[in-house]
Amino acid sequence: MARPSWHLSRRTFLRGAGVAVATPYLHAMERALPAQGAARAPRRLVYVYFPNGCSLPAENDAANARWRWFPSGEGEDWQFTDVLKPLEKHRERLSFFGGMSHPKSRELLGHLAGDTWLTGGDLRFDQYKNSISVDQAAAQVLKSRTRYPSLVLSTDGGVGYKSRVSTLSFGQTGRPIPSEHRQRSIFERYFSPSSSGATTSDRRRSLARDRKIVDLVLEDSKRLRKKLGERDRSKMDEYLDSLNAVEEQVKRNEAWLDRPMKAFTADHLNLDPNPRTAAEDYLRATFDLIVLALQTDITRVVSYMMGREDGMGFGDNFPKIALGINKGHHTISHDMADGHWPEWGSFDQWYAKQFGYFLDRLAATEDENGPLIDSTLSLYGSCCSTTHNARNYPAALAGGAAMGVQHGTYRRFDEEEPFSNLLLTTLHAAGVRAKTFSDSTGVLPGVLKS
Repeated sequence: MARPSWHLSRRTFLRGAGVAVATPYLHAMERALPAQGAARAPRRLVYVYFPNGCSLPAENDAANARWRWFPSGEGEDWQFTDVLKPLEKHRERLSFFGGMSHPKSRELLGHLAGDTWLTGGDLRFDQYKNSISVDQAAAQVLKSRTRYPSLVLSTDGGVGYKSRVSTLSFGQTGRPIPSEHRQRSIFERYFSPSSSGATTSDRRRSLARDRKIVDLVLEDSKRLRKKLGERDRSKMDEYLDSLNAVEEQVKRNEAWLDRPMKAFTADHLNLDPNPRTAAEDYLRATFDLIVLALQTDITRVVSYMMGREDGMGFGDNFPKIALGINKGHHTISHDMADGHWPEWGSFDQWYAKQFGYFLDRLAATEDENGPLIDSTLSLYGSCCSTTHNARNYPAALAGGAAMGVQHGTYRRFDEEEPFSNLLLTTLHAAGVRAKTFSDSTGVLPGVLKS
């Protein structure tokens, strides 16, 4: 079939003064890809978490029904409550799920269950025994196509500590992966690899030095490990995991050194928001970086923890900063005084507004395959419902139309349906055809087109 005269090739270059520069994506470029190209169209996964559960007045509490997190009604006949109103424009791109949870976390203190939201790991006993998170299971398969396996982001950075983590992501052995939270550092690390002005040959030499240093440290560390006791070996194993990850990324950087990044603009980015004074700006600055990462296809897997459990970190102060509520988020989730549900519900609404901003940006940003929201499936939710109750997780799926995801329903399950079935469904949507994930029993029926 002949290409229309107004279509441009995706390989179009601007040529001048003996230099060829790849053009950014334009609407006049090909939109209808051949069958072979369509099969390679990106499929992306984003996992977004809010802490401390959600506002859930009793179903017979008519006075506070507007402040329930879950929609009213069921199936295709449902309506947004005030809490979720910020997502209303994306109704046809949304599905909600209730009733599910991780079986091994149901009797845990709700805050502790945060460690297992993306893992389904077993933390019921004295020995902390987590497992790989779903984002990292996806990254293991999808990383061959991108510069970075995944982005692991949060409001606070680091890993926190067991039972009060500040990351959603866990590696193959169940150890937490440090999250990043400083927007300028994230931008400079992932989007400005040559900002120092170094030539390609200089960067290649630098990478070679990095690789040699890592190899030497790995060798010494493995030799030292043999001389350590069991407790110290465990600490050394965590260190070795980190070194192995660095070694792998150095190798990836070498492999991608001669491949130019997609063109992009960064004028709209706020790289220095202050979480102590501008909570909305702080979250949205990170969402903007996530959209940029997906647009430039540097990764196809992202996890973002918008706040830590149990009143820790910047996020606990967001109600006061953003809404003038003179209480921390954790306190709001416990305080049953008059006005409890309006306070909690209005803050949940504020969180939904930030997730809605993210969906707006995905819908407004295109790559050569169309709006990013169609090639990106996002899971939005928390590890518990009401205070400390690690059951009936609030959960919403958004986007992914080009990934075969069907939307428009609110479905309530009983506890026979583990939350890992929803996580497995996200993997299948991304083309990761795992038979199981954690304690899953199968994909959720009706979510993906057969």
